[in-house]
Amino acid sequence: MHRPRYDDWSFPKGKLDPGEHITAAAVREAAEETGLHVRLGAPLTPQSYLVAGGRTKVVHYWVGRCVGDDDVSGYLVNAEIDDLVWISVREAAEKLTYSFDRDTLDEAVKRREKTQALLVLRHGDARARKSWRKDDRLRPLLKTGTVQAERLVPLLAAYDVTTVASSSSIRCVQTVAPYAALTGFDVGLHDGLSEEDATKSSVDEVVEDLLDASAGAVLCTHRPVLPHVFEALGLEKVKLEPGGLIVVHHRKGRVTAVEQHRP
Repeated sequence: MHRPRYDDWSFPKGKLDPGEHITAAAVREAAEETGLHVRLGAPLTPQSYLVAGGRTKVVHYWVGRCVGDDDVSGYLVNAEIDDLVWISVREAAEKLTYSFDRDTLDEAVKRREKTQALLVLRHGDARARKSWRKDDRLRPLLKTGTVQAERLVPLLAAYDVTTVASSSSIRCVQTVAPYAALTGFDVGLHDGLSEEDATKSSVDEVVEDLLDASAGAVLCTHRPVLPHVFEALGLEKVKLEPGGLIVVHHRKGRVTAVEQHRP
């Protein structure tokens, strides 16, 4: 896109809204500045450079793909963006104004094969175990956990999650419930992802099915079960806070990139 204020050619980008997650901002800014609806693929190396006043600016990028039509000819140019074009990689390398954008382009080209995302999610903040006298499977989220669940909605949508798999325990179901309610996707309940019933083989089975999914998927489970999940994915153990997640990008059963996001 061309910005008349700076007379430069660069990629779409923008600032976070208050409380907004970087992945949601990426999708929103792409829509606002190109008119295109995108879903995120593998992450790219963040850009970091100095701007006016000696401040350091950091910009996060992902490989992305359009959902539906990718025609930008109908975009209404404005005072901020007065030209917008799809061009070849070679032409883009020549037109981009900044070297750091050309570096991002080079990296994106190397990672442009389509991947799927599997989001491994630890349930949100729940009531303390020691204060709960009933069946632990029924232990619910706290108010903070409910807020975490609501704020996960745009993050899951950014990765085109259409398959939702959860431990059958209430705190996990409540963590993915807002996303399922908004999208209409069913929540697959799995006793084999619960603290009480999870085994290596039960977790392997769920992970294998999700890796075969045709689009993005999320798996919500508990801290003690996460090591089984990471082993099934061939990953080192990752410490996740309640409501935290990792995004595993994979292609044909092979993990190609991993990113972690805090709650």
